[in-house]
Amino acid sequence: MITQLTASEDSISQSEPSHLLAGADVTLSLLDPLSGREWDQLIARHAGACFFHSSAWARVLVESYGHHPIYLRLVTQNGEALLPLMEVRSRFTGRRGVCLPFSDFCGPLLSGGITETQILSVVAKVAREREWKYFQIRSAITNGAVIPPSDTYWSHEIKLHRDLEQTRHRFFSATRRAIRKASSQGLETVISYDWKGVSTFCRLHAITRRRHGVPPQPLRFFRKIFESVIAPGRGFVVLHKTAKRAAAGAIFFQFGRSAIYKYAASDSGWQHLRGNNATLWAAIQHLSEKGCDSLHLGRTSLTNEGLRRFKLGWGATENMIFYSTWDCRANTWRIARDRGLANYQPIFSKLPLSLNRLAGSVLYPHLD
Repeated sequence: MITQLTASEDSISQSEPSHLLAGADVTLSLLDPLSGREWDQLIARHAGACFFHSSAWARVLVESYGHHPIYLRLVTQNGEALLPLMEVRSRFTGRRGVCLPFSDFCGPLLSGGITETQILSVVAKVAREREWKYFQIRSAITNGAVIPPSDTYWSHEIKLHRDLEQTRHRFFSATRRAIRKASSQGLETVISYDWKGVSTFCRLHAITRRRHGVPPQPLRFFRKIFESVIAPGRGFVVLHKTAKRAAAGAIFFQFGRSAIYKYAASDSGWQHLRGNNATLWAAIQHLSEKGCDSLHLGRTSLTNEGLRRFKLGWGATENMIFYSTWDCRANTWRIARDRGLANYQPIFSKLPLSLNRLAGSVLYPHLD
């Protein structure tokens, strides 16, 4: 624990997040997720905690990009709220707070009647004190009717069973055919917990990102994922490959009995081998054996109908993820965000891989 203070709360409105509930005594603590086990012990008490709330992910973000962790614990007489934030400091994109960078979803963990509205008002006070341009909550529970979302995505989650036939029964017929085709092509699908598997995935990641017109995350980012997540057994890599070359790969993170399909990549020249189907099916089998009961497939752009159909084909439950962004200077909720690198896709899609990798190393510390 770094600091502790007592505050009182006022009501929150849609136009301005102020202080919290009038007259209620509140203890606000700032915790260091990288020091000891306190943070992980606290989130373990909340059913809604996911991998992105964990100290392992915090360490990846801090050690890869130098972000400053501001992990809040709010305690009242009746309940508790936990909210992880990273302060992104950039001379080019400004200073802001994000829950959390490079995370598909991550929202406040609430208990005992504390509301999301109440914790947001505390964040607004922190934002003013730290002179943030904005703060963003990537929460799957934000009510878009109350707080206008700045971004909206599809969310897909697969329910896993120890009996794989129960899981497979929900797959679309096209997905089952793709799995059979992938298994008949003579390639092997392997689960890896070593650096060699991660580095092989990084090669696929670089060519996939160029195909999509964005630079790849830098190698140091994946090195930190290996050190803090995969090597300790909190995640793994799946590769669909020959003895000499990988056709597709994916990285999965695990937290308790839930997991997330975080990164996927493939060689477009081998797309007909259905490597993405092979890697996801292998991960489902592996996670089921480990006792996981859910696999989240990450966020999907509302305009990416092909990826949406791919995820639905696995019998996934579809929901929405809302991001909420408070503009501290305009004193209002943002309705839409800047699209970041999207305007530069034609450039990145034509750069040599070496220059794309260099661009990723330079740009990602300034992004979220």
